[in-house]
Amino acid sequence: MDRREFLRAAGLGGVGLWSAVSGMAAPALLPGSPNVVIILADDLGYGDLGCYGNTAISTPNIDALAAAGLRFTDFHSNGAVCSPTRASLLTGFYPQRWGIEHVLTPGDHRDKPGLPPKAVTFAEMLQETGYKSAMTGKWHLGYPEPFRPTQQGFSEFKGYLSGNIDYHSHIDNSGAHDWWSNDEPLRAEGYSTDLITQSAVDFIESHTGPEPFCLYVAHEAPHAPFQGRTDPAERVEGTPDEGRPDRTDAARPYREMVEALDESVGKIMDALQRTGSLENTFVFFCSDNGATAPGSNAPFTGTKGTLWEGGHRVPAIAWWPGKIAPGVTNQTAMTMDIFPTLVDLGGRKAWTRIPMDGISLAPLLMTGAALPDRTLFWRTPGEQGQKAVRQGPWKLLITPDSTSLYNLEADPGEQANRMLDVPGQANSLAMALSAWEESLAGIPPIA
Repeated sequence: MDRREFLRAAGLGGVGLWSAVSGMAAPALLPGSPNVVIILADDLGYGDLGCYGNTAISTPNIDALAAAGLRFTDFHSNGAVCSPTRASLLTGFYPQRWGIEHVLTPGDHRDKPGLPPKAVTFAEMLQETGYKSAMTGKWHLGYPEPFRPTQQGFSEFKGYLSGNIDYHSHIDNSGAHDWWSNDEPLRAEGYSTDLITQSAVDFIESHTGPEPFCLYVAHEAPHAPFQGRTDPAERVEGTPDEGRPDRTDAARPYREMVEALDESVGKIMDALQRTGSLENTFVFFCSDNGATAPGSNAPFTGTKGTLWEGGHRVPAIAWWPGKIAPGVTNQTAMTMDIFPTLVDLGGRKAWTRIPMDGISLAPLLMTGAALPDRTLFWRTPGEQGQKAVRQGPWKLLITPDSTSLYNLEADPGEQANRMLDVPGQANSLAMALSAWEESLAGIPPIA
């Protein structure tokens, strides 16, 4: 079966989906260096997509990506909220190493540091190897100019610096207008999801030369405020958003927001096809943490902000035609694994000199090899903070109210506390967690 036949068999040629590979020749790229497109959804739950079992929301483009790529069932964000996960995605380290364990809100952090400039991002790594790098969408890793995307390896940036903006007026929750072109404020008209998509498409269409490109598409959807394309603006410039009662009709705009996100994926894939880049592009799609209501984290317990599985087990899909075989994997992976994966796929082996916390997923993606055994950690800050540690199927979860042990293989919904059944396992995980926390104390960020 040739490539076109495979894509048709996978159902990728329908109206509204990114079309099958055309006869256009791929651009001449450096050997072994694919284009890279990272698409990050915001607060998208594990159960919000058709390919993960959702029947109420239509996501044909993401479902098509999953059908032709490798879909993860045990992929985790490094944080249960936005900023920590983004720090890990960009750097390959636990966010705690950078002092980013919390949300960088504009009201509290507008004049404070964000991701340290000495942190090396995957954009900087790829840029050094000859890539052209751009970002569109949500940054959320620092407001002052030294901490912005343009200082972290992205030669082009269009988007916003805060954690969320009104989808229509582009006002953040402090009441400030928050849309930028590089380091200059930009008054742009349009729905934020569509603006992010158009910036991504424009970048792809403008980079058809021999050098490979890296594009980081950090969507706002489906993060609150819950607004579809036809909903009115809610925020007014100069007026902080003090919060409002939950919408009684939130399910409707939420569905529209996820479907607009899906349309965006389709348009990005279509742009790759039009420019002849489809065959030589590695695409990775995931969410930054679990959903809040009315999103779905089914079949898991918990929501965004918690360390129950629903707070950090998220949808994830890896795609590279002819290189990554279609299928489903239950291997455990995390957001911090993306950077070392890009080192193997598009970077230089010299970058392995940086002892990252993440590991490369390339052996799994390219050959189906099992990932090495490892112990993984999560932590949220504050008096109501939680801690979790995972080793194989076993997960120890510590909240202010309880300590629980779960076998996720037998009990993915975390319903049966096994603390009394296997106390030795609980003690072993608790010791590992303590050692990890000690390893963070007093150690400056790794440069």
